[in-house]
Amino acid sequence: MNEVVKWPRTAAVFGSSGGIGRALCDALAEYGCETIHAGSRAGEEPVGPQFSPFGFDLRDESSIEAAAAAMKDDPPEWVIVASGVLTLADGTGPERTLKRLDAAAMAEVLALNTIGPALIAKHFLPLMPRSDRFIFAALSARVGSISDNRLGGWHSYRASKAALNMLLKNFALEMGRTHNQGVIVGLHPGTVDSRLSEPFQSNLPENQLTEPHEAAGNLLSVLASLEPEDSGKVFDFKGDVVPA
Repeated sequence: MNEVVKWPRTAAVFGSSGGIGRALCDALAEYGCETIHAGSRAGEEPVGPQFSPFGFDLRDESSIEAAAAAMKDDPPEWVIVASGVLTLADGTGPERTLKRLDAAAMAEVLALNTIGPALIAKHFLPLMPRSDRFIFAALSARVGSISDNRLGGWHSYRASKAALNMLLKNFALEMGRTHNQGVIVGLHPGTVDSRLSEPFQSNLPENQLTEPHEAAGNLLSVLASLEPEDSGKVFDFKGDVVPA
Protein backbone atom coordinates (compact mmCIF):
# COMPACT_ATOMS: atom_id res chain seq x y z
CA MET A 1 0.00 0.00 0.00
CA ASN A 2 1.04 3.55 -0.72
CA GLU A 3 1.05 6.14 2.08
CA VAL A 4 0.17 9.01 -0.28
CA VAL A 5 -3.33 10.29 0.53
CA LYS A 6 -5.61 10.43 -2.51
CA TRP A 7 -9.01 11.81 -1.55
CA PRO A 8 -11.73 11.71 -4.21
CA ARG A 9 -13.41 14.69 -5.80
CA THR A 10 -16.69 12.78 -6.03
CA ALA A 11 -18.01 9.75 -4.17
CA ALA A 12 -21.15 7.66 -3.78
CA VAL A 13 -22.08 6.01 -0.49
CA PHE A 14 -24.81 3.37 -0.49
CA GLY A 15 -26.32 3.11 2.98
CA SER A 16 -25.92 6.72 4.08
CA SER A 17 -28.65 6.48 6.73
CA GLY A 18 -26.78 3.82 8.73
CA GLY A 19 -24.31 4.65 11.46
CA ILE A 20 -21.15 3.95 9.53
CA GLY A 21 -22.60 5.09 6.20
CA ARG A 22 -23.51 8.49 7.60
CA ALA A 23 -20.09 8.75 9.24
CA LEU A 24 -18.43 7.95 5.90
CA CYS A 25 -20.42 10.75 4.24
CA ASP A 26 -19.45 13.22 6.95
CA ALA A 27 -15.78 12.21 6.85
CA LEU A 28 -15.63 12.51 3.05
CA ALA A 29 -17.05 16.00 3.37
CA GLU A 30 -14.42 16.86 5.99
CA TYR A 31 -11.68 15.59 3.67
CA GLY A 32 -12.79 17.94 0.91
CA CYS A 33 -14.86 15.68 -1.34
CA GLU A 34 -16.84 18.11 -3.51
CA THR A 35 -19.85 15.92 -4.30
CA ILE A 36 -21.06 13.02 -2.17
CA HIS A 37 -23.98 11.05 -3.55
CA ALA A 38 -25.66 9.74 -0.41
CA GLY A 39 -27.94 6.78 -1.01
CA SER A 40 -30.62 5.46 1.33
CA ARG A 41 -34.05 3.89 1.03
CA ALA A 42 -35.74 7.20 1.85
CA GLY A 43 -33.31 9.20 -0.27
CA GLU A 44 -33.63 12.27 1.93
CA GLU A 45 -30.40 12.86 3.86
CA PRO A 46 -27.78 13.96 4.76
CA VAL A 47 -28.38 17.61 3.92
CA GLY A 48 -25.61 20.04 2.99
CA PRO A 49 -23.89 21.68 0.04
CA GLN A 50 -21.67 18.67 -0.67
CA PHE A 51 -24.42 16.07 -0.39
CA SER A 52 -26.64 14.84 -3.19
CA PRO A 53 -29.14 12.38 -1.66
CA PHE A 54 -30.72 9.63 -3.77
CA GLY A 55 -33.00 6.71 -3.11
CA PHE A 56 -32.26 3.04 -3.73
CA ASP A 57 -33.36 -0.39 -2.56
CA LEU A 58 -30.94 -3.33 -2.58
CA ARG A 59 -33.81 -5.64 -3.55
CA ASP A 60 -34.91 -3.44 -6.46
CA GLU A 61 -32.37 -3.51 -9.28
CA SER A 62 -34.22 -0.82 -11.21
CA SER A 63 -33.54 1.66 -8.38
CA ILE A 64 -29.81 0.90 -8.57
CA GLU A 65 -29.86 1.19 -12.36
CA ALA A 66 -31.61 4.57 -12.07
CA ALA A 67 -28.97 5.82 -9.62
CA ALA A 68 -26.20 4.81 -12.01
CA ALA A 69 -27.94 6.53 -14.92
CA ALA A 70 -28.20 9.74 -12.89
CA MET A 71 -24.44 9.73 -12.22
CA LYS A 72 -23.13 8.46 -15.56
CA ASP A 73 -22.11 11.88 -16.90
CA ASP A 74 -19.83 12.49 -13.90
CA PRO A 75 -19.24 9.10 -12.27
CA PRO A 76 -18.09 9.01 -8.65
CA GLU A 77 -14.38 8.36 -8.22
CA TRP A 78 -15.13 6.26 -5.14
CA VAL A 79 -18.16 4.01 -4.67
CA ILE A 80 -18.64 2.63 -1.16
CA VAL A 81 -21.35 0.10 -0.33
CA ALA A 82 -21.93 0.61 3.39
CA SER A 83 -25.22 -1.26 3.64
CA GLY A 84 -25.78 -4.70 5.08
CA VAL A 85 -27.70 -6.71 7.65
CA LEU A 86 -26.90 -8.96 10.59
CA THR A 87 -30.29 -9.05 12.32
CA LEU A 88 -33.34 -8.94 10.07
CA ALA A 89 -36.20 -6.47 10.53
CA ASP A 90 -38.37 -9.11 12.21
CA GLY A 91 -35.70 -9.73 14.84
CA THR A 92 -34.24 -12.87 13.29
CA GLY A 93 -30.56 -12.88 14.24
CA PRO A 94 -27.57 -14.92 13.10
CA GLU A 95 -27.98 -18.66 13.55
CA ARG A 96 -25.75 -20.21 16.19
CA THR A 97 -26.60 -23.74 15.04
CA LEU A 98 -27.60 -25.38 11.78
CA LYS A 99 -30.87 -26.39 13.43
CA ARG A 100 -31.94 -22.74 13.23
CA LEU A 101 -31.44 -22.42 9.47
CA ASP A 102 -34.48 -20.98 7.71
CA ALA A 103 -34.61 -20.75 3.93
CA ALA A 104 -36.48 -17.44 3.77
CA ALA A 105 -34.24 -15.73 6.34
CA MET A 106 -31.13 -17.06 4.61
CA ALA A 107 -32.34 -15.78 1.24
CA GLU A 108 -32.97 -12.31 2.69
CA VAL A 109 -29.50 -12.10 4.25
CA LEU A 110 -27.91 -13.10 0.95
CA ALA A 111 -30.10 -10.64 -0.95
CA LEU A 112 -28.99 -7.73 1.24
CA ASN A 113 -25.36 -8.63 1.93
CA THR A 114 -24.33 -10.25 -1.34
CA ILE A 115 -26.71 -9.83 -4.25
CA GLY A 116 -27.49 -6.16 -3.61
CA PRO A 117 -23.83 -5.07 -3.56
CA ALA A 118 -23.19 -7.20 -6.65
CA LEU A 119 -25.97 -5.36 -8.50
CA ILE A 120 -24.44 -2.03 -7.50
CA ALA A 121 -21.16 -3.26 -9.00
CA LYS A 122 -23.00 -4.40 -12.13
CA HIS A 123 -24.32 -0.91 -12.82
CA PHE A 124 -21.50 1.28 -11.48
CA LEU A 125 -18.30 -0.48 -12.52
CA PRO A 126 -19.04 0.02 -16.25
CA LEU A 127 -19.09 3.79 -15.57
CA MET A 128 -15.52 3.79 -14.29
CA PRO A 129 -12.67 5.26 -16.39
CA ARG A 130 -10.35 2.83 -18.15
CA SER A 131 -7.11 4.66 -17.44
CA ASP A 132 -7.74 6.62 -14.23
CA ARG A 133 -7.82 5.56 -10.61
CA PHE A 134 -11.16 4.60 -9.07
CA ILE A 135 -12.26 2.69 -6.00
CA PHE A 136 -15.19 0.35 -5.49
CA ALA A 137 -15.44 -0.89 -1.91
CA ALA A 138 -18.05 -2.88 -0.02
CA LEU A 139 -18.27 -3.47 3.71
CA SER A 140 -17.47 -7.08 4.44
CA ALA A 141 -16.51 -8.81 7.71
CA ARG A 142 -13.68 -10.87 9.10
CA VAL A 143 -16.18 -13.65 9.80
CA GLY A 144 -16.49 -14.04 6.02
CA SER A 145 -12.98 -15.49 5.97
CA ILE A 146 -13.08 -19.25 5.40
CA SER A 147 -9.51 -19.93 6.53
CA ASP A 148 -9.93 -17.81 9.68
CA ASN A 149 -13.20 -19.47 10.74
CA ARG A 150 -12.53 -21.24 14.05
CA LEU A 151 -15.91 -20.94 15.77
CA GLY A 152 -18.56 -21.71 13.15
CA GLY A 153 -22.12 -20.49 13.58
CA TRP A 154 -23.64 -17.31 12.16
CA HIS A 155 -24.19 -19.41 9.04
CA SER A 156 -26.11 -17.06 6.76
CA TYR A 157 -24.08 -13.98 7.69
CA ARG A 158 -20.74 -15.75 7.27
CA ALA A 159 -21.85 -17.26 3.96
CA SER A 160 -23.13 -13.93 2.65
CA LYS A 161 -19.83 -12.18 3.39
CA ALA A 162 -17.71 -15.04 2.04
CA ALA A 163 -19.75 -14.92 -1.17
CA LEU A 164 -19.37 -11.13 -1.32
CA ASN A 165 -15.60 -11.48 -0.97
CA MET A 166 -15.52 -13.96 -3.86
CA LEU A 167 -17.57 -11.65 -6.06
CA LEU A 168 -15.28 -8.71 -5.32
CA LYS A 169 -12.31 -10.86 -6.32
CA ASN A 170 -14.09 -11.85 -9.53
CA PHE A 171 -14.94 -8.23 -10.34
CA ALA A 172 -11.34 -7.16 -9.66
CA LEU A 173 -9.99 -9.77 -12.07
CA GLU A 174 -12.51 -8.92 -14.77
CA MET A 175 -12.13 -5.15 -14.51
CA GLY A 176 -8.35 -5.41 -14.21
CA ARG A 177 -8.14 -6.61 -17.81
CA THR A 178 -9.44 -3.29 -19.13
CA HIS A 179 -9.22 -0.86 -16.17
CA ASN A 180 -5.73 -1.29 -14.79
CA GLN A 181 -5.91 1.61 -12.33
CA GLY A 182 -9.05 0.43 -10.56
CA VAL A 183 -9.21 -0.82 -6.98
CA ILE A 184 -12.04 -3.14 -5.97
CA VAL A 185 -11.93 -4.31 -2.35
CA GLY A 186 -13.84 -5.46 0.68
CA LEU A 187 -13.54 -3.67 4.02
CA HIS A 188 -13.78 -5.05 7.55
CA PRO A 189 -14.64 -2.06 9.77
CA GLY A 190 -14.29 -3.82 13.11
CA THR A 191 -17.14 -3.76 15.59
CA VAL A 192 -18.81 -0.38 15.17
CA ASP A 193 -21.32 1.15 17.56
CA SER A 194 -24.33 0.94 15.22
CA ARG A 195 -27.76 -0.64 14.86
CA LEU A 196 -26.12 -3.68 13.25
CA SER A 197 -23.95 -4.50 16.27
CA GLU A 198 -26.26 -3.24 19.04
CA PRO A 199 -27.81 -6.64 19.94
CA PHE A 200 -24.33 -8.13 20.48
CA GLN A 201 -22.46 -5.33 22.24
CA SER A 202 -22.99 -6.59 25.78
CA ASN A 203 -20.60 -9.52 25.26
CA LEU A 204 -17.78 -7.51 23.71
CA PRO A 205 -14.38 -7.19 25.42
CA GLU A 206 -13.56 -3.72 26.74
CA ASN A 207 -12.35 -1.21 24.13
CA GLN A 208 -13.43 -3.38 21.18
CA LEU A 209 -16.36 -1.14 20.19
CA THR A 210 -15.49 1.69 17.78
CA GLU A 211 -17.49 4.88 17.29
CA PRO A 212 -18.78 5.37 13.72
CA HIS A 213 -16.74 8.52 13.04
CA GLU A 214 -13.51 6.80 14.10
CA ALA A 215 -14.36 3.72 12.04
CA ALA A 216 -15.11 5.86 8.98
CA GLY A 217 -11.81 7.69 9.30
CA ASN A 218 -9.96 4.40 9.59
CA LEU A 219 -11.62 2.93 6.50
CA LEU A 220 -11.17 6.03 4.35
CA SER A 221 -7.49 6.18 5.29
CA VAL A 222 -7.10 2.57 4.17
CA LEU A 223 -8.88 3.25 0.87
CA ALA A 224 -6.79 6.35 0.19
CA SER A 225 -3.58 4.34 0.43
CA LEU A 226 -4.57 1.41 -1.80
CA GLU A 227 -3.00 0.70 -5.19
CA PRO A 228 -4.24 -1.36 -8.17
CA GLU A 229 -2.24 -4.38 -6.99
CA ASP A 230 -4.42 -4.42 -3.86
CA SER A 231 -7.57 -4.96 -5.91
CA GLY A 232 -9.53 -8.10 -5.11
CA LYS A 233 -8.49 -8.27 -1.46
CA VAL A 234 -10.30 -7.59 1.81
CA PHE A 235 -8.70 -5.14 4.24
CA ASP A 236 -9.46 -4.47 7.87
CA PHE A 237 -9.65 -1.04 9.48
CA LYS A 238 -5.90 -1.12 10.22
CA GLY A 239 -4.99 -1.78 6.61
CA ASP A 240 -4.15 -5.45 7.13
CA VAL A 241 -5.30 -8.06 4.63
CA VAL A 242 -8.09 -10.34 5.88
CA PRO A 243 -7.33 -13.92 4.77
CA ALA A 244 -9.64 -15.54 2.26
